[in-house]
Amino acid sequence: MTGWRIGYIGAADWIAKACTKFQGQITSGANAIGQRATIAAVEAPVSKIQFMIDKFRERRDLILNLLGTIDGFKLNVPEGAFYVFPDISSYFGKELGGVKIENASDFAMYLLEHANVATVTGEAFGNPDCIRISYAASEAEIKEAVDRIKKVL
Repeated sequence: MTGWRIGYIGAADWIAKACTKFQGQITSGANAIGQRATIAAVEAPVSKIQFMIDKFRERRDLILNLLGTIDGFKLNVPEGAFYVFPDISSYFGKELGGVKIENASDFAMYLLEHANVATVTGEAFGNPDCIRISYAASEAEIKEAVDRIKKVL
């Protein structure tokens, strides 16, 4: 259920209560459609859940294999969510297509402007040397995005 912003917590009561207070300050709650979709997902047969797990593993492996062919991308294997988080610091201080790349923000903006591929810089996630790339997309879209990245690098 990528992007639905539906979640749950299993924790000690005091932790769950603190999380509830925090959540109440940052959002007004889950939308009704998301809530109904969550019920369907939770009640789905395990086979359907396993199907989605397998699909996301395939997409993860695909994007890792494709990005692994790009010089300067240092990769690790993600174990949660649906993002890869490559270290792209080898591009810092270099010029790409007439644009000086000083940091991950410059790199992400370069990809957006020259490859039409949206990424998120790693600063917000604790590593300023990285960008975050989602693989919550079709295999065709993943291949297209990586091809576009390759062409501009």
